[in-house]
Amino acid sequence: MREIILDTETTGLDAKKGDRVIEIGCIEIFNRIPTGREFHVFINPEREVPAEAEAVHGLSSMFLKDKPLFRAIASPFLEFIANDPLVIHNASFDVGFLNAEFERLKLKPLAVTRIVDTLALARRKHPAGPNSLDALCKRYGIDTSKRTKHGALVDSLLLAEVYVELLGERQAALGLHSAASAAAERAGRSALDGRQTARPRPQQLPSRLRDSDRAGHRSFIETLGVKAVWLKHWATTKPDGTTDK
Repeated sequence: MREIILDTETTGLDAKKGDRVIEIGCIEIFNRIPTGREFHVFINPEREVPAEAEAVHGLSSMFLKDKPLFRAIASPFLEFIANDPLVIHNASFDVGFLNAEFERLKLKPLAVTRIVDTLALARRKHPAGPNSLDALCKRYGIDTSKRTKHGALVDSLLLAEVYVELLGERQAALGLHSAASAAAERAGRSALDGRQTARPRPQQLPSRLRDSDRAGHRSFIETLGVKAVWLKHWATTKPDGTTDK
C-alpha cells in the first residue's frame, strides 16, 4: 500500500489570520518502507516571516523571496500525493494550512478521510504522553542528531520511523524474524538429531595398495630420520618378528 508521509513549515500558527505555507516535505512509503521518492519544496509566502517563526525553522524572508509561489507548486504537489493516504503528525494543523492555500486557488481541499494523524495514534498508544515528534523519537530511540531545526523533509523522514513504531510493525517484524530464526534452528537440530548412522559394508572392499607400494613408502619414511612423525604411525618390526605401533 502506498502512503505519503507529509510535513509543512509555515510563517505562523494561524492560517485564518494570513499565515502561509513556506515548505512542504513528503516521502513515499510502500508497505511502510520508504521507496526513496520525495517531494520537497520551499515556497515564497508573499509576506514577511516573523522572527519567532524563523527561530523555529530557520527560514527567513530573504531566503524565501526567490522561491516559487504556492500556485506554481500546487500541481506537481497534488500529482505526487495522488489519492493515497497522507500520514501527518498533528494533521489538523498541516491540513488546515494546505486547504487554505487550495482555497485561494479555488482547488478542491484535502479530504479528511484520507488523513492518518500520528498524533491521534500516539495519544491512544501513550495516553500519558508526551507525544510530540521529538518526544516520540526519544521514546523509540530514533536518532535526531541531524535535526538542528524543524524542517519539513527531515521531520517527514523521522515521522516515517515513528509511524512504523506506533503501528508496532517494527517489533512485529523483529519478532517474526526471531521466531523464524528459532524455528529454522530447531528444524536444523531436528534434522541432525534424526540423522541415521552410516551402516558398515557387509563385506570390506579389498585394498588397492600393493606390497611394493607399502615398501616404497616405508623406504621413504626411513629417509626422514628417527624423529619423523610418520614413524609413530608405522608398524615397526622387532627382532622376534612381532610388530608394534
